[in-house]
Amino acid sequence: MGKRTVIPFGPQHPVLPEPVHLDLVVEDEKVVEAIPQIGFVHRGLEKLVEKRDFQVYVSITERICGICSFGHSLGYSQTVEALMGIEVPRRAEFLRVIWHELSRVHSHLLWLGLLADAFGFENLFMQCWRLRERILDIFEKTTGGRVILSACCVGGVYQDISDEDLRGIILVLDGMKSEYNELLKVFLGDRSVKSRLCDVGYLSKQQATELCVVGPFARASGITEDIRNYGYGAYGALAAFEPVVSEAGDGYGRSEVRALEVLQSMDIVKELVEKIPDTPVNVAPKGSPAAGSFAVSRLEQPRGECFYYAKGNGTKFLDRFRIRTPTSQNIGGMTTTLQGCDLQDVPLNVLTIDPCISCTER
Repeated sequence: MGKRTVIPFGPQHPVLPEPVHLDLVVEDEKVVEAIPQIGFVHRGLEKLVEKRDFQVYVSITERICGICSFGHSLGYSQTVEALMGIEVPRRAEFLRVIWHELSRVHSHLLWLGLLADAFGFENLFMQCWRLRERILDIFEKTTGGRVILSACCVGGVYQDISDEDLRGIILVLDGMKSEYNELLKVFLGDRSVKSRLCDVGYLSKQQATELCVVGPFARASGITEDIRNYGYGAYGALAAFEPVVSEAGDGYGRSEVRALEVLQSMDIVKELVEKIPDTPVNVAPKGSPAAGSFAVSRLEQPRGECFYYAKGNGTKFLDRFRIRTPTSQNIGGMTTTLQGCDLQDVPLNVLTIDPCISCTER
């Protein structure tokens, strides 16, 4: 056994968009163990539920993470609606899923751009973010916001999208597809990309199951779990839904799953626009969550399953609100993929997990 050295990695690193800190135990150029440390951006957002009206708190959940902002407001709203027995109008459910799938496209394009930047493909990075801008333009036109949308509320959504604007969204997505397919030829076919990602950071299906990893991380190891399969909201209106799955289990498989999910989300938006019903878009909540009542909700965020829990106490302030985010589930899997990899592969390996520390340290 050679000499072992502990090398700190993060929380600031040129490749990392998030403040991930790892203590890497290295033997020569091989990582023997990766020890994660979190807590650099803890903000105490869950505690605020005791001081903010349950309806006002929707805007706070969006601040948990900018990239997953709409998903958090949706997950929280679904949980409180279950807590109070509120039936959301059908059109609002469709609009929520349309915005949520557009958020998935925006999140994955952002991540693909960061992956290209990590490879040194600066032009490819700019092309990914150029396409992402079109999604942000849709957000701005339909909600007034580009990252924090403030569109979701307990009981539905604040504003409708006209049929003309819905058709415009489809035109934008159809225009993006051909350009995006050109980018995929590089991400999925370029020899230098494959040399850096194939057989690197391997996680078997059994390991992924035992470590309870979620989202594209899990589906890249052959696990077919996707909360959208359970048909919550408007997902039940889809003719068919099959999760994007890879058996590779390595960095390339994780990249492939996310890259193909962009096309899948575009198809979902198109199908929902064609089927959207004509109903109101919100109902006003009456009263407050009953004392001792509690509810849970599950949501498929861009990074994986997000679990929400809320407990009422008879007032307009909730007694407890708790989120289990996908990255908090995936950190164990991430450290496992790092064991045995070359030191030079650590930044890319961490990036293929798409960690969101902002969500984890809410």
